[in-house]
Amino acid sequence: MPPPLSAGILLFRQRGGGTEVLLTKPGGPFWRNKDVGTWMIPKGMVEPGEAPAEAALREFEEETGARLTSVPFRLARVRQAGGKIVEAFAVEGDFDCGALQSNEFELEWPPRSGKLERYPEVAEARWMPVAEARALMLPSQLPLLDALELKLRG
Repeated sequence: MPPPLSAGILLFRQRGGGTEVLLTKPGGPFWRNKDVGTWMIPKGMVEPGEAPAEAALREFEEETGARLTSVPFRLARVRQAGGKIVEAFAVEGDFDCGALQSNEFELEWPPRSGKLERYPEVAEARWMPVAEARALMLPSQLPLLDALELKLRG
């Protein structure tokens, strides 16, 4: 069986002569006290019959509350540590991190407690220069920053 396929968007903008990217930090207790190596692009599973670009746009909206109207361009495909394949697209645009509205998931917490808690899928979104993103991003997604820089250099 092939590994699961996810799709996501790396939103970027030009500020102060440099490129900034929008990364998100997952919600839930596992990620709560972590920072380095936890930030990632908004992404999620590609549904049966759905094109990866459509899934990436849908997931961006579900995880941030914002609908992108620009057409994304294909960026790169990466394999995450757990084996999941992420098809990444990029779009130039803007997003107000203060307006973040993420969908939620349910998790038994603490484990084996029988108590279900709801958590936002995305706890925080932040614009950051590419250099800062390199320091904080999930290691398996770092090639997306390289791919973006290559595309922007033309």
